Amino acid sequence: MISWWLLPLFAGLGVAATAGPLGSLVVWRRLAFFGDTLAHGALLGITLGILFEVHLTLALILSCSALALILLQLDKYTGIASDTLLGILSHSSLAIGLVVLSFFDVRIDLMAYLFGDLLAVNQTDLLWILIGGSCVIGLIVWQWRGLLASTVSEELAAIDGYPVRRLKAMLVLLLALVVAISMKIVGVLLISALLIIPAAAARPLAKSPEQMAMLASVIGMVSVCAGMAISFVWDTPTGPSIVVSAASIFVLSQLVNSYRK
Repeated sequence: MISWWLLPLFAGLGVAATAGPLGSLVVWRRLAFFGDTLAHGALLGITLGILFEVHLTLALILSCSALALILLQLDKYTGIASDTLLGILSHSSLAIGLVVLSFFDVRIDLMAYLFGDLLAVNQTDLLWILIGGSCVIGLIVWQWRGLLASTVSEELAAIDGYPVRRLKAMLVLLLALVVAISMKIVGVLLISALLIIPAAAARPLAKSPEQMAMLASVIGMVSVCAGMAISFVWDTPTGPSIVVSAASIFVLSQLVNSYRK
């Protein structure tokens, strides 16, 4: 009787806890649009996973990681502005995924992938989230000083001996992993919100980078609980309800910050 909602709850809490510290780094580095591009490109991964009969979570991880590395290389070697390049790849990959899917006699619930379907999470999905989330948090904790130093100034971090390029590549690959495991929770269109909003809400309340990262995780987890409660009571979509809860907390944090001033 109780177990039917515990599985989605644990999955949502796992994603929120993982997205907190990573979202903080994304906010500091202004990579919000980068995450959005990966999320849109993930639909191409879903298409390829269905066509080649690969587990969808694995297909998402591989496709998002490949897209992240491609973006890094294109940003490095092309003269196109970063925001323009991200915009082109974001919408192109989403469109390619939809067009390729239309050529095959495959029926999938696009709404579930676009807006998430937390209540459809199964034990395998939860296992992916726990393993992927543990890897992300472990790597962030291990490389925290280097990630923080390169966020403040890549030039100074390089002088201090940190492998700046390697750290940036690791960060975008971790972002790709979180996008992939979050797909079933909030969907393609709302993943960036789960990464950005809790971190943005934590920013005015935290006194140190470490506090912000931990507080972002807490806010994300509270948003998951509140979003699920709203979904159960008013029969609203779970993924969007989680994002609305996070947005409400963000507004409250801004009001608290304004009151302090």
